[in-house]
Formats: sequence, structure tokens, C-alpha cells
Amino acid sequence: MQTYWNNCLDILRDNLTESAFKTWFLPLVPQSYSDHILVLQVPSQFCVEYIEENYIDLLSKTLVRVFGRGIQLEYRVLIDSTSGRGTVIPSDSPVWTTPTADPHIQHDLRPQTELPAFDSQLSEHLNFQEFVQGNSNKLACTAGMSIAQSPGRVPFNPCFIYGGSGVGKTHLANAIGNRIKRLYPSLRVLYVSANTFQMQYQSAVLDKRTNDFYAFYQSIDVLIVDDIQYFADKKGTQNTFFFIFNHLHQLGKQLILTSDKPPLELKGLEQRLLSRFKWGLSVEITKPDFQLRRDILKSKIHRDGLDISEEVIDYIAENVRDNIRDLEGVLVSMLAHSTFINAPIDLNLARQIVSQVVDVAPTEVSIDNIVDKTCRYFQVEQQEVFSRSRRREVANARQVSMYLAKQLTDRSLSDIGKAIGNRDHATVIHAIKLVEQAIVSNPGLHRAVKEIKNELLR
Repeated sequence: MQTYWNNCLDILRDNLTESAFKTWFLPLVPQSYSDHILVLQVPSQFCVEYIEENYIDLLSKTLVRVFGRGIQLEYRVLIDSTSGRGTVIPSDSPVWTTPTADPHIQHDLRPQTELPAFDSQLSEHLNFQEFVQGNSNKLACTAGMSIAQSPGRVPFNPCFIYGGSGVGKTHLANAIGNRIKRLYPSLRVLYVSANTFQMQYQSAVLDKRTNDFYAFYQSIDVLIVDDIQYFADKKGTQNTFFFIFNHLHQLGKQLILTSDKPPLELKGLEQRLLSRFKWGLSVEITKPDFQLRRDILKSKIHRDGLDISEEVIDYIAENVRDNIRDLEGVLVSMLAHSTFINAPIDLNLARQIVSQVVDVAPTEVSIDNIVDKTCRYFQVEQQEVFSRSRRREVANARQVSMYLAKQLTDRSLSDIGKAIGNRDHATVIHAIKLVEQAIVSNPGLHRAVKEIKNELLR
């Protein structure tokens, strides 16, 4: 109760002058909260009357936002401080008796009129079914699903999603909006980029339609604003968004914002706006790791009905690291080459396409490093690999070391043989063939080779 009341005080302080806040709200003390009834102790009967007459609308909306719909307010006026005797006065605000059509959604507290339909601007293909989860986005995705289930009722309001370009922020924001529309068709959900919002506002000012602009945005139940960082240094737009944000937030409407940086690092935005961005959940989506990049590729390959080998998938995932858009671009280019010039989708084509998308910096891998990582994986000593031992674990480590040395270095077969136990080039060729055959039929060895290779290329 005390924590919730402190949250209410924070909101009230932001919406009142310091003098009014200290005079009328700072002295209030929460006494009890049960059966959705909050009892606030007040200094005097006059204090109750003044709050009810001047601030009840703000107070009631704040309590609904923090405590949830169904809350009722009562004041307790202390009569005798020695005995603790007091009298309880229920609030006269009509808000407490406002019916709620859907218990899962906090609706606008004003009388509702039917509003015209509009295009939500959501991309239907950007949904949770197509959103591949991994370590870099799991928290954001889980929070997004929770918001979609109960928009406006979870603590994640606003939900501020940040991360670099192409990591999936827009996809996740659209996925949340699309699921809300599916679960709650009556809600007005809008996706808009910050640039579009700014242009709409400027057009409204020029055409003297600012009242219509405010009325439209204040009618939204779930507002998704993409790339909020583009509001930087645009004071008029920021001021307008500030009042729209406050209006929607106080009514329990859901706000979802995306940005390339966390609120603390955004430049050119007013402090009062940044403070509101931090009210809910700020969650980062980082660059996808190797496993997530691989899973994303496999998902898109399956969706497009392509036939691409594991070797090609691994090569793309290892080298296209920064964002998901580049992964998609590589697949589209490979499909185009395969379709229009009948080129086979193999490792050579992958190397050609990837080199056009990203700078593939050759990873410096030495034979010594390969032997070290391989021996650690198979839990054998390096001296055994260099020896004539034919023990299975030792032979596997030796052959895999030769195979990876051929794949990951530009050393000749003779150099590889000399570096690994002073073998000749024929032994190296034999080892490479054995590994190539084994990884097709032996899933355990295939997994071992892939994991060692990934470790070497990190």
C-alpha cells in the first residue's frame, strides 16, 4: 500500500505546482487498503472538501492508474489525536462507480462515444509467430507478450524498448500491437514512427487542426511510437507528445516506445519527457548471438521453402553478426541468384553474397589454437595427439584438428601434417575425408566439430 501510494505521489507531484502538492497531498497518509477501498488520513474536514472540489479528477485517475480499476477512496479525518478517534468520509467522485465493460482493460474514464475506424498502421507479418527468441531478446519478448495479454494493466507502462538498428525492435512492437488487436478487437491500436508523428503535427499546425490532432491521439488505447530518438531538438513536437503521453498514461492506456538508446543516453529531449519514459520498463534488445542468428536463418529458410545446407547456414551466421536485416538480405540475394541465374546455393555463393553485405575480416586462427581447443573438447592431452596413439578419443581429436586446420587456415597440407605430430600430407588428406564422411552420419561428431569451430571463431 505504501509503495503504491508513493507512486501516486510521484505522479501528483509531476502534475501540480510544488506549493499545491506540499499543501494538499504530502500530508495525506494511507491508513488501510482492503476490499479495493483505500483509506487516506487527512488533517481536516476542510482538506477533504478542498481536494474533492479542486483535485478529485486528477487524484481519482491517478489512483485508478496505480491501484487499478475498482478502487474506491475514503478519507479519515482525525478528531482526537490522543485516542486516535476519527471519522470516515467516502469520496463523492463519480469515477469509483464508472462501469468497466472488460475487466482486463482499463477504459477511458470519460463518457464514450463511438469513434470512426482507422488504419492501425501495423504490419501483420510482424507477429510473435515470426519473432525468433534468443538470449538477446528474451526479456523484451516476454514483457511484450505480457503487455499484449493485459494492455495497460501490467507495470510495463510505458514499455521502452531500445537497441541498435536491425535487432528486432520494430518487429516486436508490431507483434505486441497485432496480438492486442487479435485479443481485444474493440481497442484502438496505433503504430506510428516518430517522424510520421512529427509530420502529422506540423501539418495540423499549418492547417489549424491541432484540436483534431489532439483529439485523435487522445482516443487511442494502445499507442506505439517507433524511433522516439527522432524527437530530439524538436521542442514543439516534444511538448505535444508530452501532453498526449500524460493524458493516455493517466487513463491507463498502454504506451510502447522504441529507441536506439536507453532514456539516460538520449540527447536533445526534455527532462520531463525522459522521466516519464522511465516510469515503466526499459528493456534492451542486443545484437543477436551466433545461436540466435542461426535460428533466425533456419526459420526464414523454412518459411521460404529453401534448401540450404548446415555448412552454408553456419557460414552466414558466423559472418553476418550485426543485425537481422543483413541476414534477411543475404537470404534474399542467394534466392535471387539461385532463381535467375540457376546458381547452386552452396558455400561459394554464400561467400560471394556475404562479402557484398559485410566486411568479412579473416579470423586469425593458428594450428596451435585449433589443436588446443580440440584437445580441450575431447579431453585429451596435446602430447597424445602428436603421438602415434590410436585410442579413439585421441584419433578423433587428431583428425578433427587436421580437418579444421584445412578449413580455417591457409596452411598447406604438408604444413598441417608437420604441425600435428609430423605427419605427411597423405595422412592429412585421409583424416579430412574421414571427418567429412563422419559428420554426415555421426550427429555427435558433427556437433563437436561445429562447437569447436564456433569457439575458435568467436
